[in-house]
Amino acid sequence: MASTDTTKTAPRDAGSVEAGLDALETAVVGRAPLRQTIVNKILPPLVAIAVVLAAWSLLYPVVDNPTKLPSPAAVGGAFKDAWLRGDLLGYIWTSVSRGLLGFAFALLIGTPLGLLVARVKFVRAAIGPILSGLQSLPSVAWVPPAVIWLGLNNSMMYAVILLGAVPSIANGLVSGVDQVPPLFLRAGRTMGATGVRGVWHVTLPAALPGYVAGMKQGWAFSWRSLMAAEIIANFPDLGTGLGQLLENARTASDMAMVFEAILLILFVGIAIDLLIFSPLERWVLRSRGLLVKG
Repeated sequence: MASTDTTKTAPRDAGSVEAGLDALETAVVGRAPLRQTIVNKILPPLVAIAVVLAAWSLLYPVVDNPTKLPSPAAVGGAFKDAWLRGDLLGYIWTSVSRGLLGFAFALLIGTPLGLLVARVKFVRAAIGPILSGLQSLPSVAWVPPAVIWLGLNNSMMYAVILLGAVPSIANGLVSGVDQVPPLFLRAGRTMGATGVRGVWHVTLPAALPGYVAGMKQGWAFSWRSLMAAEIIANFPDLGTGLGQLLENARTASDMAMVFEAILLILFVGIAIDLLIFSPLERWVLRSRGLLVKG
């Protein structure tokens, strides 16, 4: 009887231990207080901006040459003038719309290409080194041939974005697929997840960390490629994006406008990362228990 009681209570004890471990791993958190959010997330960037502005204000009298370093007030005046003319949002939208649309096309091409390279050995041996080489090639190198092939139009812009972003997205997905445990794939096949279903339900979800890293890097390459194309292929019919604004300021030797364009390019890059890729990255990490919500 004693042995029978022991065998009956053993599963219960194991279950209670497992439940206790699950409880320890589960973090019960609520919404952070407003003061904590301000101190942890809003105050640090504000302090950094204040330090940069203070250093800029101190350095400007030392340089004492507005053609080399404009004052913060002059750059602020350039922003104000562009806003009052109604051009500021137009500059941003022209570039952002091109960048996001080109990046969407890059995702549509880079995702199946990455899966093909990751799963087919012959394709990896043939194309893998080329993708790595293309990823290290400066985006600006694609602008002259794209202009010759397609002319000065938006198609040229999108071609440069694709050539800059597709290799990063594909290589990121290849890296993510390579890190999928073989046990996941075998379990998926056992449950009938083969072919396209296996890719959709097993391979892609398991490869998400590498895929998201590739997407994030792909966007950075997309944005840099677009800026290079707008700076070099400056044509009135294309509209004035941030790259064209920077080139126009250089042509006019207007350093205040140069700094305006640089700050806008930096602002858009940071905003896209904070609004799209950082939340996506946190969601992927949190779904795998690698990041505590709080």
